[in-house]
Amino acid sequence: MLWCSVRASFIDNRLYPLGGILYSSPRACLMCVQGVREREMSEEVGASRSPSSAAGGQVPFLHEELCDCDSVSAKCKCPAAPSPPVPDNPQLQSRASLDSIIGEGCRIQVSVILPVHNSECWLDECLKSVVEQDFEGTMELCVFNDASKDNSIKIIEKWKLKLEDVGIRVVIGGHDSPQPQGVGFAKNQAIIQSSGTYLCFLDSDDVMMPQRVRLQYEAAIQHPNSIIGCQVRREPMDSTERYTRWINNLTPGQLLTQVFTSYGPTVIMPTWFCSREWFCHVGKFDEGGKGVPEDLLFFYEHIRKGGGVFRVDQCLLQYRYHPQAATHSVLEETIWNHRVRFLEDRALKHWRSFTIWNAGKQGRKLYRSLSPANQKKVAAFCDVDENKIAKGFYTYQESKERRKPQIPIQHFRDATPPFIICVKLDLTGGGFEENLATLDLKEGLDYYHFN
Repeated sequence: MLWCSVRASFIDNRLYPLGGILYSSPRACLMCVQGVREREMSEEVGASRSPSSAAGGQVPFLHEELCDCDSVSAKCKCPAAPSPPVPDNPQLQSRASLDSIIGEGCRIQVSVILPVHNSECWLDECLKSVVEQDFEGTMELCVFNDASKDNSIKIIEKWKLKLEDVGIRVVIGGHDSPQPQGVGFAKNQAIIQSSGTYLCFLDSDDVMMPQRVRLQYEAAIQHPNSIIGCQVRREPMDSTERYTRWINNLTPGQLLTQVFTSYGPTVIMPTWFCSREWFCHVGKFDEGGKGVPEDLLFFYEHIRKGGGVFRVDQCLLQYRYHPQAATHSVLEETIWNHRVRFLEDRALKHWRSFTIWNAGKQGRKLYRSLSPANQKKVAAFCDVDENKIAKGFYTYQESKERRKPQIPIQHFRDATPPFIICVKLDLTGGGFEENLATLDLKEGLDYYHFN
């Protein structure tokens, strides 16, 4: 059963609605649901109507396709969620009427989106970090409990009162099915429940620094079509050291050029902050469940639609590493296949020929994974290993062609750019990076990393 409760809170001396009414809703626009409060407020001040609305200020649960807006500036063509049926219970009827009257005065600026599944070990720290935000605007916490079987919901209810005491509205939804529906589903449902102009994503095992919402909100205003990230501190500190250095030290240009690597999004998902309008433009998270890299797929679609990537260069999140993390459920081969298709779509289709830098295992795997048309574009492999270079060529034995393709293997100094580089960064004591620098090439034009 799906359920949701919207609790009362005071923000700037305004009372937000007391919810607790359970209902379902047919098809409507997921990303654009913001509630009748916002719509009526806009009409009162003569502002143009928001591209999104949900009748009654309640929280619908949607399972159909979402907004299909052609551009960010276009108004959403999807219908608003219809009003829920008024319950037979007179008390609930009175409450429903109250909701439509008292929730109008104040637009929520930031919704913190928090999916939860069996997170009792970390929730206290996580929710405490929401309470401690120094953001002075209006903020809400939107939690979706994805069939937790531990004490997660009790911990959330405990913190609800503390959050409301500091003026943070709390919306709690969830379901009690035998199995969780997955991270993508939980995020989408939390967004449905939310009403903020901006969305701040948070994982239940992570901890925000007090200035996170404030600094990312300021950045998002300046970069309306971007995903805003930040630097992170890994917990434990000695886990994934190379990955953490990569996250924190990419240049502004590399946030867009190094999107093909095995590390995934150049700003990690628990640091994401973006406008609701831009989220609506990109679409929802994939709801395929366990084993689906929903953050990577959303990030790729964001890039395809012309989105930018911006990082606040301060550590604003404690990013926890542990064996139960959802990321461990995604197979490496699944991610590899998505990366190859994205590389072909975004880079290789613009090149007539290219060189694969690495004549070893990873380079040959990339070649075999390419479409036949892109395999024909591979002019050569290049390497520094004299033994590989001495072989002269690589024969693609798995080819269905009668005459098996033979691709030359060259020293990197003799090879012709552009390159797709399949050498891992920060792993050769600086040797690879020095070799690359001697060629005086421009990343994003003469080469891309696919390590």
